[in-house]
Amino acid sequence: MRVTHIITRLVIGGAQENTVATVLGLREKSDVQVDLISGPTVGPEGSMEDALEGRQELIRVPSLVRPIHPWNDVRALFELTSLLCGMHSDIVHTHSGKAGILGRLAAQRAGIPVVIHHIHGPSFGRFQNAASNAIFRATERYAGKATTHFLCSAQAMARLYLEAGIGTPQMYTRVFSGFKVEPFLQAKNDPALRRKLGLPEGAFVIGKIGRLVPLKGHADLLAAARDFIKDQPNSRLLFVGEGSLRSELEGLAQSYGLRDKVIFTGLLLPSEVPAYVGIMDCLAHLSYREAVSRALPQALAAGKPVIAYDFDGADEVCLPNETGFLVRTGDIASVTEHLAVLAGDASLRTRLGARGRDLVAKEFRVEDMVEKIYRLYLRLRHDSTSG
Repeated sequence: MRVTHIITRLVIGGAQENTVATVLGLREKSDVQVDLISGPTVGPEGSMEDALEGRQELIRVPSLVRPIHPWNDVRALFELTSLLCGMHSDIVHTHSGKAGILGRLAAQRAGIPVVIHHIHGPSFGRFQNAASNAIFRATERYAGKATTHFLCSAQAMARLYLEAGIGTPQMYTRVFSGFKVEPFLQAKNDPALRRKLGLPEGAFVIGKIGRLVPLKGHADLLAAARDFIKDQPNSRLLFVGEGSLRSELEGLAQSYGLRDKVIFTGLLLPSEVPAYVGIMDCLAHLSYREAVSRALPQALAAGKPVIAYDFDGADEVCLPNETGFLVRTGDIASVTEHLAVLAGDASLRTRLGARGRDLVAKEFRVEDMVEKIYRLYLRLRHDSTSG
């Protein structure tokens, strides 16, 4: 069985980590040949390409770029179609917005029998203006006609797409985005790392993991922390990640009088993240759009309670008063209140973290994710050949 994955770019991010983990996991299956097609990886967010360095399954298509670019987009469609015609793949599995659209259309043109699209996050929704929302909905409906099945990282994605008239309920399967859970289960509150980062003794550390890009909620967390830290001056914010908004966020922290209270780690390798989660006391993830951010289960695996905006599928892991607190999107005052509650109650943090650790250990192991996807491939391939 030959499976070809297509993604727009391999920056360091949740969808990309999920895709690379799936590709590497499938390589261990004796009956699977797996390829990965990607556009160029550019930008300050780093690259996942090193994880695939020297592997023959990584194929780069320079015209497959993230911004809308009519000439490049048409060229990428033809190049993808040509590649897929030559590969004779049994299954094409697409990821992300641009690759999801062009990859599915190319797979249809190439006569691929099974075409799967993986919804890591919504391409349309409340975070857009009305015109953009309408355009992306229509585009997804069109590409949906070339789709055999949808994988989604949260059940909320299935609801969103079904409400938009895309596919039928039987076409959707939820598989949580798995990762190597053990390093997070074993993460410790390392005094040496705290000292290295300049954290004061006994500091309450509020973590945030994510690329420094729009809609991730970094500015909202700074606004929430502005009032919280007035009453808790020994608290610190720890921003793990890099991105295009770095300078803007540093300036905002300065304007709030928080510049010495916020630590920007810069770009970290995924393997470095568990150590930084280990020194957090809680994680606040105020994203405006995502399926289930990997940051939430990663923090929970380390026994850290979470605060999250009620976006998309956040409620599937941020269980109110069980693993953390779910807050109405944009309600910064409520975020501030919940930070104060967690800072003042160590036993509550322990209880919420323990429940979260149990949930993640059961639902988010990367080996289980790969096995569920593999079993889905077998079923869909069987259906395509026997129908």
